[in-house]
Amino acid sequence: ADAITELRSKFDESEAHPRTGARFHPSYWPAKLLWLRSNRGELFRKAGRWLSFSDYLFLQLFGDATTSVSMASATGLFDQSKCEWDRELMETLGIAAEQLPPIGSSGQTVQRLREEYELRWPLLDRAAWFPAIGDGAANNIGAGCVDSTRASLMIGTSGAMRVLFAGSPPQSLPRELFCYRADRERVVVGGALSDGGGLHAWMKDTLLLNYADDEMETSLALMEPDAHGLTVLPFWSGERATGWSASARGAIIGLTASTKPIEILRAAMEAVCYRFALLARALDTVAPNAIVVASGNALLASRLWTQMLADVIGRRIELSRTREA
Repeated sequence: ADAITELRSKFDESEAHPRTGARFHPSYWPAKLLWLRSNRGELFRKAGRWLSFSDYLFLQLFGDATTSVSMASATGLFDQSKCEWDRELMETLGIAAEQLPPIGSSGQTVQRLREEYELRWPLLDRAAWFPAIGDGAANNIGAGCVDSTRASLMIGTSGAMRVLFAGSPPQSLPRELFCYRADRERVVVGGALSDGGGLHAWMKDTLLLNYADDEMETSLALMEPDAHGLTVLPFWSGERATGWSASARGAIIGLTASTKPIEILRAAMEAVCYRFALLARALDTVAPNAIVVASGNALLASRLWTQMLADVIGRRIELSRTREA
């Protein structure tokens, strides 16, 4: 998080954001690389390559570290319009082009495993392997949200709301949102929450809510909205969208001696819904009134949470029929 201040002193974030699709935030490569250079200088200088895990896996299996446009575009170190690594950021961070993986062309596949794996898995040696794509882009495709009329809303451990469509990146990108690519023809615009199902699980474990799932749903449903009188800031794991604050922390405000643990959980679920309402409002500038399709195990396990989202956002939500979108 400390690297964000330095990045903002070196770059105009309002100019870099629409170009790279990413705000300055610890979840993206520029902050990580700057931190490594400042705090692990010897290691930084010794590094021959900087790779995503999927690139490293391909290097081990095939001897080829070619990455996809999708993976490269989600690093925050990528020019979304030119489909190439961002030269201005690379120069300031002290990264040479040859230290980053080459970016594959459309439809490019890799074949022929390295000898040790060819002998182990001969059938796989004949397969054509596509480089990995980002999980967010894959989630939209899996949920059937592949144009600007349908937005994917996912709550798993974390949460996200995104639209995917064919065309160029938006020239003016709302401050709340990111932009990356599924491939060279299609872009993904949206926002992510660091806390979703993970916060729900933390509440259940920490507050010792030893209910059966159906009993918990019933108890939560019996409460009127905001009957608990609590305000929760759902930033247990920090904040990505909408404010992208590197130092955000969670809070429970309004506790009294009569507050019940189940009420704290309900307040946290409502708070996550309101974060999604902010995302939906920002996404309307890119894809107005898109149909919302819900996916993710944490959300699909709770019809109540889905209904709360529909009520807060103020529009119909469809459930994805794909369990693992």
